Amino acid sequence: QVQLVESGGGSVPAGGSLTLSCAVSGDTFGIYTMAWFRQAPGKDREFTAAIRTIGLNTYYADSVKGRFTISGDNNKKMWYLQMNSLKPEDTARYYCAATRDENYFYSRLYDYWGQGTQVTVSS
Repeated sequence: QVQLVESGGGSVPAGGSLTLSCAVSGDTFGIYTMAWFRQAPGKDREFTAAIRTIGLNTYYADSVKGRFTISGDNNKKMWYLQMNSLKPEDTARYYCAATRDENYFYSRLYDYWGQGTQVTVSS
């Protein structure tokens, strides 16, 4: 089993910044991709950013490209999402996820999820 615990959410004004953290524990052998998804009230969970645990290649949703940065350290089992220039439409609950699959985009392919952390951006 793999356990994921997010932290770092909060409330900020538009244009502000936040950094989310994801602490990973358990048997992470074979975990190939770490990702952040988000879900706003009344909407589906959507892909936000992903990173390969080996090689650290990164992938972003168009809506956050240039504003968000995913990073991490596989040895330390810590992963991050730096969010800059936040907009009210970024308001959502953000989830850390892990998968052994190479496809990073679809939430259904992720095996492990954290409980999420709330991000609220005021206009």
